[in-house]
Amino acid sequence: MPSTYTLISSNVLSSSAASVTFSAIPADYTDLVVRGSTRVSASTPVSLQFRYNGSSGGTDYSYINIRGNGSAASSDIISGNDSGAGAYANTVSTMTADTFSSWEFYIPSYLTSAKKPSSFIAAQETNATAANINAAANLWQGTAAITSIAFALSANNFVSGSSFYLYGIKNS
Repeated sequence: MPSTYTLISSNVLSSSAASVTFSAIPADYTDLVVRGSTRVSASTPVSLQFRYNGSSGGTDYSYINIRGNGSAASSDIISGNDSGAGAYANTVSTMTADTFSSWEFYIPSYLTSAKKPSSFIAAQETNATAANINAAANLWQGTAAITSIAFALSANNFVSGSSFYLYGIKNS
């Protein structure tokens, strides 16, 4: 059970951005958590994607997504992808104005020389009945310690006011 959360870095966007990167992540913790509150410029749901250590392509990521929107549920399993993902994790431009989705991304044992699992949970914030809730389990095949994490979208940009907070966790 984690005993301490320490804020490592934060980024609140003052203008739209295609991606957000946390780099030079210190090797001082056992686990990492990223919490976000995001809205995107897309008019339809898009996936939140991540990559570790500047990886740009390849087939190192696999994930399982499950989601529901109040009237339907769906899931997908992706292996051999070029990024990890949390599908439909963002509030889009056609949803209630000035609302942002909330999400959390948890990475245990980010320093080990083994493959890196992670979990993701998100809820779109909106007054509409078609808001999504999403959970995902990701696996990165890389065995290097995680020193950077980049977040991007499958299309469009994060809007101004979107926020990202990176925490380090020390286990007792």
